[in-house]
Amino acid sequence: MEDIIKQLHAKNWDEVAEDLHTKGFSIVEDVLEASQCEALRGLYMAEDIYRKTVVMERYRFGIGEYKYFRYPLPRLITDIRETVYPYLAKVANKWMEVLNIATTFPLAHAELKQQCHNAGQTKPTILMLKYGKGGFNTLHQDLYGDIYFPIQLVLFLNEPDEDFTGGEFVITEQIPRAQSKAIVLVPKKGDMLLFTTNFRPVKGSKGYYRVNMKHGVSELHSGQRHTLGIIFHDALS
Repeated sequence: MEDIIKQLHAKNWDEVAEDLHTKGFSIVEDVLEASQCEALRGLYMAEDIYRKTVVMERYRFGIGEYKYFRYPLPRLITDIRETVYPYLAKVANKWMEVLNIATTFPLAHAELKQQCHNAGQTKPTILMLKYGKGGFNTLHQDLYGDIYFPIQLVLFLNEPDEDFTGGEFVITEQIPRAQSKAIVLVPKKGDMLLFTTNFRPVKGSKGYYRVNMKHGVSELHSGQRHTLGIIFHDALS
């Protein structure tokens, strides 16, 4: 899996950081090859690598299903999680600084993971999501406990308008004293979307202020849509 590590290091992380600072999200194209997307999709039916399955209708989260991986994670997923995290930690620490929040994130993912485990958050939050026709995901935030990292990512494993239609990725910004803004994204198969977990700083006339954000998936009109979500903090349960 050295190729994925080298490929990730070769991406333009300065551009990614600028996107995150100015928009709260960034699309990194061509992170996974088609064969890697197919291999990850193939994991969905495996039984011994997941700790929990959630049928979204039961909890009014939407229509679809997702599965949380158990530790140890597949090597490809671990490599992506540990390689991407240090680049994002620098962005997250800048956000904390400008918002005057007394939190500093370690630059190595193993240290963040240890902080989570010390707080009782020991369950991995990596998940595979599957939607069919009519499926959708309501707007939400992935926090899982008192310790949470403010940026996460999702990898897209199907080609839009070929494997499925509809199913756009939706982000909303809840701007203080203003109407919410909706952002609709359609990343391609193999792309990686980085986005804020719950809030980001925005510069105003009197300094930076906090904008809360949520994300979800619009209704699928046809086909199937699989994604791999990588969250950097662990969960209580």
